Amino acid sequence: MTLLPDLPQNAVLLDLLREQGVTQEHGDFVYEGWALHTHPDLVGRLADLAPRWPVLATFGVPVLAAKGIAAVVAQGMGTLLVRLPEAPPELLEPAGPCPPLTDPGQGWYTVCPWQSELPSAESKRLLSLLVQQALSYAGSLAEDGSIDRQGRRVQAPGERRGRTTGRRRGKGGSSRQRGGGRGR
Repeated sequence: MTLLPDLPQNAVLLDLLREQGVTQEHGDFVYEGWALHTHPDLVGRLADLAPRWPVLATFGVPVLAAKGIAAVVAQGMGTLLVRLPEAPPELLEPAGPCPPLTDPGQGWYTVCPWQSELPSAESKRLLSLLVQQALSYAGSLAEDGSIDRQGRRVQAPGERRGRTTGRRRGKGGSSRQRGGGRGR
């Protein structure tokens, strides 16, 4: 089972991962019911690069998503796929291509998750920044009715929640009625 939603923005990625996915119930390399397609150290590295974001198990591959849109994928032993509007800085060492995701116009780029040419702290800082940029970009691709990082539906501004508008009013009415609001 995948936690990454089946949205048009995720279609190419989900098709690729679904094709590679192998269900597996038992063993050392089982990831949410699927054979793990990412080295365990790289799963940990991904979690370290974005500590406040849940890592979604998707057909045996860890994925970070914003508003339900995939942003970062960890594959194999040394590949991070990042979704960005343009290529990452040349300072960062790229990883090998991952067709069809890294084909021209797809918006996915690969980087090495370890950046051996940089000091460890600088590598982590730059990669964390890149991951945050990818998450921000992926979130900007979401349409109305998207979901947040916990998988809950994102409510559009002004959308009603049940019978109320989402504003809480105490027994005293609105702040304007009590005379406490800002003047106009």
